[in-house]
Amino acid sequence: MSSHGARVQSLRRPTSAAVVMLVCMACAGSPSSPSTKGQWGGDHASLTVGDAAGHIEFDCAHGDFSGAIATASFSLAGSFVREHGGPIREGEPLDTHPATYDGSIRGSSMTLTVRLTDTSETVGTFSLTRGSMGRIVKCL
Repeated sequence: MSSHGARVQSLRRPTSAAVVMLVCMACAGSPSSPSTKGQWGGDHASLTVGDAAGHIEFDCAHGDFSGAIATASFSLAGSFVREHGGPIREGEPLDTHPATYDGSIRGSSMTLTVRLTDTSETVGTFSLTRGSMGRIVKCL
């Protein structure tokens, strides 16, 4: 092999290794899914998402779910509590229902559908935006 050929071959090895190393570093640095923690809001809903649970306030209701939103599409079990205007009487039972929170996330937008599992009622579908507090008006 000529000295010119040996020089070309020795230059190829580090270049190939550098490309492989850069690809590996890029893959290692990218998360498998973006974080969904934080505040999400929209018309008639304000959702706070934590590591393993979420709390949502509606105009005349509130709800909670357990489990992490770990993928772009999710379905989580929780509860939904209807509220009413005026004072809550001592000993008055809460109007609590088991519920599912089904959603999908695309970028900074979330679509969330709330269904009561004991009555099969769909409470509603809400469009939420990451970082927004939402616009809710509580019952008076």
